Amino acid sequence: MSYRLRFSADALPAFRFHRAVTAMVLLLVPLLASAQGPKRRPNASGGTPAGAAAAVEGEKTGADNAAKAERKEDKEPVLAVTEHSLKLGARIIKYRATAGYMPMKDARGEKTKASLFFVAYTLIGSEAEPVDVTRRPVTFSFNGGPGSSSIWLHMGAIGPKRVAMSENGESLPPPYRMLDNEHTWLEQTDLVFIDPVSTGYSRAAAGEDPKQFHGYVEDIASVGDFIRLYTTRHQRWSSPKFLVGESYGTTRASGLSDYLQSRYGLYLNGISLVSSIMNFQTLRFTPGNDLPYMLFFPTYTAGAWYHKKLGGALAGADLRTALKAAEEFVQKRYTPALMRGDALTDAERNALAKEMSDLTGLPAAMIAQRSLRVDIYTFTQRLLEAQNRSVGRYDCRLTGIRYQPGTSQGDFDPSYEAVLGSYTACFNDYVRRELKYESDLPYNTLTGDVQPWNYSNVQNQYLNTAELLHQAMSRNTSLRVWIASGYFDLATPYFATDYTVRQMGLDPAVRGNLTQTFYEGGHMMYMVPTELAKLKADAKKFYADTLKAAGR
Repeated sequence: MSYRLRFSADALPAFRFHRAVTAMVLLLVPLLASAQGPKRRPNASGGTPAGAAAAVEGEKTGADNAAKAERKEDKEPVLAVTEHSLKLGARIIKYRATAGYMPMKDARGEKTKASLFFVAYTLIGSEAEPVDVTRRPVTFSFNGGPGSSSIWLHMGAIGPKRVAMSENGESLPPPYRMLDNEHTWLEQTDLVFIDPVSTGYSRAAAGEDPKQFHGYVEDIASVGDFIRLYTTRHQRWSSPKFLVGESYGTTRASGLSDYLQSRYGLYLNGISLVSSIMNFQTLRFTPGNDLPYMLFFPTYTAGAWYHKKLGGALAGADLRTALKAAEEFVQKRYTPALMRGDALTDAERNALAKEMSDLTGLPAAMIAQRSLRVDIYTFTQRLLEAQNRSVGRYDCRLTGIRYQPGTSQGDFDPSYEAVLGSYTACFNDYVRRELKYESDLPYNTLTGDVQPWNYSNVQNQYLNTAELLHQAMSRNTSLRVWIASGYFDLATPYFATDYTVRQMGLDPAVRGNLTQTFYEGGHMMYMVPTELAKLKADAKKFYADTLKAAGR
């Protein structure tokens, strides 16, 4: 469903009433005229005289044209376009914001299947400094979930506005407020934020089943088709093109790298992956899959370090020293031990459990009892159990009150609750007040309506889009990839991402096209002001290096 701008829900019935009255008047006028005017004699065939027939045909043609125009208006919603300025240091930049729907049609280009909501920001040039879109990059941005809108990157990291946060990366008390984002990527690139179907304001068209968009393959196709259509309509085929995705958005971005090349011949210059997940085997705690136990372990150490739970020689160590010790333990002793399984002696198991306890802050007896395997939920609930606190999945620095203390029952993710309210409130205010876009639909910040997500393309195996990125980089040797990871992220741990990259098998000719950076934050590391500034500096370098390599 699409909403016309500048008509509230209350105003629409009156609008339709006036439109109906106008149509009735147009129909009655010729009837009244013929009733009062001279009577015409039927022609020999008993039909209407030629002149009258022409008039009737003209009326019919006019009505048809009006109906076509109305249908076109329904398919092509009016976009809200506003102009703004932003001070970046000593420089003031002017930009245009465009908010609204892009109707996505079927393969024949006739029937609207869904309407994708987007917000685009484009730099406005001047006579002295005009914008050359053949050199000006455009970046398409989205978050993950599946089921998340693009709000997090939009209002937290790279858009021209950001939600005000504490120094620790938590929301300030309500009512919440926004700031001009001095770290916006708009300085380097135009930005297009995309909400996939069922997220944000995006919806399947009336009569269409939204489930046809809720799956890995289906999502890649709908978002990829949006990017192709936006690129075409806004004349950006000659522009340098980038993607930036976060969380499952990195799954989408790596899949899109291959889809856009193969389906449309649309080659990208660069891809930014924020808190990456490409190989789902690294995250699934399932019997027989030991990878997550190994790859989450250094982040357990990061959380224990932050909450001062490290033991032994690491009790007073700095973060980098503690992480290095955890990584070496995983590669040299922990992985071989898990491979041996029940062949370990009790003495060996107990010695390893003690070492793991020092590195994670968890009881050694519990670790030994679990055959040295500690999943994420055990860690988040047990680390601060004595204080009746849990630690966050998105950011294990952040804590929440256990309302079922002493049980194994999970309560809530304190790192998600720390930001949900502020981001949702600020965006709902911003989109109406400043972007002048109006809709009475709820903005689905993060929805469960997309579940179950369809992974039928990888039945009986783990989804791994790293191979698609590998193929895209091999075919497009100019493609640059930058991956940003937070040390305190338990949703997509940094060591799991590093493992995935090391297993990609990139040819030496393109291996240097992929870079990684790390931050003292969580899944959304940019919520910490110091890390937001670092992320912007790294982004600036990534764009500069990529464009320089492309001769731009």
